[in-house]
Amino acid sequence: MTLLLEHGHLDLVIQAAAERGGWFCAEGAVQELCRSGEFGRALQVMEPFAATGWRTALWAKAEILSRAGRAAEALDLVRPDEEDRASPTVCRNVAELLAKAGYVDEAIDLLVPHIGESWIRTALVEITKDKDCDARVLELIAPHAEAARRAHDEGRRDHSCSDAQELQAQVLERAGRADEAIRILGEDMVRRRFLSENTLTAYAELLARHDRLQELRELATGQYAHSVLDIYARALREHGRDEEAETVMREAIAADDWVGYRAWLSSVLLEDGRLDDAITVAECGFSWYDCSNLLAPLVYPLLDRPAELLYLLDHPLTVPHHGHKEFQHWWRAFALAGLGRAEEAIAVVEAHPDPWTDPRIVRAGLLSTAGHLAEAAAELRDLGTIAAREELFEVLVRQGQAMEAITAHPTVAEQRAAKAETESIPLREDGYSAEPPF
Repeated sequence: MTLLLEHGHLDLVIQAAAERGGWFCAEGAVQELCRSGEFGRALQVMEPFAATGWRTALWAKAEILSRAGRAAEALDLVRPDEEDRASPTVCRNVAELLAKAGYVDEAIDLLVPHIGESWIRTALVEITKDKDCDARVLELIAPHAEAARRAHDEGRRDHSCSDAQELQAQVLERAGRADEAIRILGEDMVRRRFLSENTLTAYAELLARHDRLQELRELATGQYAHSVLDIYARALREHGRDEEAETVMREAIAADDWVGYRAWLSSVLLEDGRLDDAITVAECGFSWYDCSNLLAPLVYPLLDRPAELLYLLDHPLTVPHHGHKEFQHWWRAFALAGLGRAEEAIAVVEAHPDPWTDPRIVRAGLLSTAGHLAEAAAELRDLGTIAAREELFEVLVRQGQAMEAITAHPTVAEQRAAKAETESIPLREDGYSAEPPF
């Protein structure tokens, strides 16, 4: 659906929603139609799904009506009864519609019984933005912010209110009371009266937004450096002080060679086009595992820069990410294909067939990446599997054969049948298949 819309095939997406019962096609078409103000057509697309009584579709229809300025009809469609009011999810969704329609007090009233849920408090802050009701929102959040402070004082880890302090600061800031927000959170930092690191980073970002760089520097170079030094360095860059930001991070690495500092600096150097410098900073972590590995964060930004990616992969310390060979082999093959060197890319896969679930689909994907769309399509047609037909769809769209692509794409029923067949395979205790292919 996304690919069809990107290539301008809205009418085909609408047709697929109607003829194939494709919910995601309907959802995508509706979003596109609403963006262009075609609310009548959007309702026509959604109506067959809403007519089934499926709640998700009813919500989607209500959203269309709301965006079309028909708030009363939208609310009539989903207004909760007493049973629904017991559901935080239903109340949150209805409250969003109410707020958009201008019924802000009613929206808040609907959320108040569930205000003890952290995600409901977040929703309250989101839906009331620019609605001229910050004073009431602050009254509702303040008790939970105080509860977080008391929990800390009493040595309790009450995560149910751990977000309240940053939400309180957020509402104060948008109400034009940023200095008050900074003062309150600053006092919490000094006394360490907070339960979540998110509160700490929210305070640092608040300082950065209001150019309080000296206070941010003091915070970032003290006991909270691991959490907020990157925020300070980024703020320096936003003020045009790139060299100073780099110096700050290099000094931190020299004093405390923490992986987070290296990760930030190498990524920023790559942003600036300094690949060799980025590699020098990160290379000591190319063989580490899990979240400490510093290779992958350099690889992913280079996926659309194949020459530089290949240069990185030729580094002597480059090893398979997370110990899985398919990552490094795929990266190399993908880079070669991106340079148009399809035969070399395919040779990499053929030399290392074990990591791939289906090397034939990988081969077709490399042909496609190298621009050999006709050859890729032929390979995928010969395979004819559900997975191959999904890949064929993309190749055909890129060839300008959108109608044929839709025909080739497996139906929802076929996809579900294939998934059910896969799920029926017995598994070992470790979660892997007990039968070939493992």
